[in-house]
Amino acid sequence: MNVDLQWDDLRIFLAVADAGSLSGAARRLKVSQPTLSRRIAEMEYELGEPLFVRKNQGIALTKTGKRLLPAAQGMAQWATEANRSLDAKDSPVSGRVRITAAPSYAFDFLAPISEKLRKKHPQITLEVLASTERLNLSRGEADIALRRYPSDDSDLITVDEVVVPIGVYASRDYSRRLPARYDFRDLDWIAWAGEREMLSPNPELAAKIPDFRPAFTSDDYSVQVAACQAGVGAMILLKTTHRLKRPGELVELKLEPPTSLRAELTIICHKRMADLPKVRTVLDLLRQEFAELRKNKVTKDTRIKSTAVPRQARD
Repeated sequence: MNVDLQWDDLRIFLAVADAGSLSGAARRLKVSQPTLSRRIAEMEYELGEPLFVRKNQGIALTKTGKRLLPAAQGMAQWATEANRSLDAKDSPVSGRVRITAAPSYAFDFLAPISEKLRKKHPQITLEVLASTERLNLSRGEADIALRRYPSDDSDLITVDEVVVPIGVYASRDYSRRLPARYDFRDLDWIAWAGEREMLSPNPELAAKIPDFRPAFTSDDYSVQVAACQAGVGAMILLKTTHRLKRPGELVELKLEPPTSLRAELTIICHKRMADLPKVRTVLDLLRQEFAELRKNKVTKDTRIKSTAVPRQARD
């Protein structure tokens, strides 16, 4: 039987295969889950065989799905190459640049620097895909990724790396209500909920606080920050230049975050995208921000060392 699968059908198939669930694929494709289920059912009807096995925890590929996967991945690569060929390296600095990042990095790092990009290059539109799901750069699901660790994919390059300083923050009113001496157990913690409840800093706080029970939880990072600003409690946040320049919103508490909690940040890009003018422009801006973060960290470390009392003097 001849089956005429369109690229849009295969794109949906790949999204479900990559996400491992209909809900995850629906979020990635920005469609409703019932719509996605119907499209998959139509594909399976046309093929005469199921592509996925529905399980309690997500879905898995059938034998037919596994046979189809390499061909679909090949078509995705060809589609990406076709789009890239239209975006010549000598094209003007304009167009859309998509960056995928975890919600915290998207909120505290990418959103604030978009103002700088807009002022210098108003023809570039920055599209930030804030998600904990790992988008595929080789298939063009994003142009740039901000991730915790470098990639071992030979087609991807690590543009820059930095460890972002972190701190414990709360509203000024909340901080005034704290006792003179406080520790982690005295704070009302704001943390992740739902499918994200095992994301940092939840495990690190649970390891430090016996019977850890957050005062407020949400699966949306911006909601957590809003709750923190409203005085609900405290949360661990990045010390980005944006936050350092706007100290009035939240104040840093005198607590050192758990040493196991490190905000490592890596800029990753497909090597064929790195020289495109619009992508290179955004990469340059990100590198500048990384340099600023490193400078702030060095300044802080130097200040701490200069104010420390020598061991002999203490003795």
